Amino acid sequence: MELLHLRYFVAVAQELNFSTAARKLHMAASPLSRRIKDLENELGHRLFDRDTHHVTLTEAGIALLPIARGVLEQVDSIRWRLDETTRPGRTTLLVGVPSGIHPDLRERLYDLAERVRDRFEIKRWPGGTERLVDAVCDGRLALTLARLPAGGDPALEQLPVMSERLGAVVPRDRFSGRESVALAELSELAYAGSPSAVTNAYFRGLDQQLSELGIKKRIELGSATFDGISEIVASGLAFSISMLDPRSPMQNYRLDNVMVLPFSDFQPRLETGLLWRKDRASHGDLTEVVAAARAIFSEPLRD
Repeated sequence: MELLHLRYFVAVAQELNFSTAARKLHMAASPLSRRIKDLENELGHRLFDRDTHHVTLTEAGIALLPIARGVLEQVDSIRWRLDETTRPGRTTLLVGVPSGIHPDLRERLYDLAERVRDRFEIKRWPGGTERLVDAVCDGRLALTLARLPAGGDPALEQLPVMSERLGAVVPRDRFSGRESVALAELSELAYAGSPSAVTNAYFRGLDQQLSELGIKKRIELGSATFDGISEIVASGLAFSISMLDPRSPMQNYRLDNVMVLPFSDFQPRLETGLLWRKDRASHGDLTEVVAAARAIFSEPLRD
């Protein structure tokens, strides 16, 4: 049995969806399914019940899950435990930062860096939420800010740090003079999702919610950037959703014919959390840093 087989099993067990788990593992669904079958054959137990619509854990799968997680936690902790033992003096810690974080949240990161500067040097590392969370799990990052919900790994602990109101990004010439907009008024426009929508659980859920509320049209932009979405909105073909606060970095991507309006009948909010590994914070190398973070982020920001 290889460790990769256990990682594949845990990923599918967390998602209960082979396609989603494969995307998280950066592989195709078919080879993932074959690896799970190989593991089942080696263990002599079926781990999942599968049909065309649902994936569920069998009794054997339920029993294996905590064992597999425990093994992976021990393996993933080897790197930081070794570093803790051999690295003298001031330690550099990488903290994950997703795109578009609010300046008030960034200011609190600066406060954290200042509070622990005698023993640690905090450096920021950019990326998408799921990749950043994976990097915390395997020890490459010490902590990360992440758009919630973020993963379901019980080895991680998360602290809510900010809640931001979201609004509709719409063509200005069509909604000029308006103070808000109703979802029904957007039904003729296509929804252009955030560039992070494919890999972000919150935006995947938001897309489904919009569909259930009557927004059926979609524009698939692939790897388009935020300014690319702004171009589509400015042309009058679509609307999108982004932070309402004018101080948000996302506001920098607006073009002349683009504005952000609050919804009159829909109240979406984007939640951000700070995540770390429990074992590193409990008598581990991050005990001091996490204690400082808990104090600095004790009152979640809310716009």
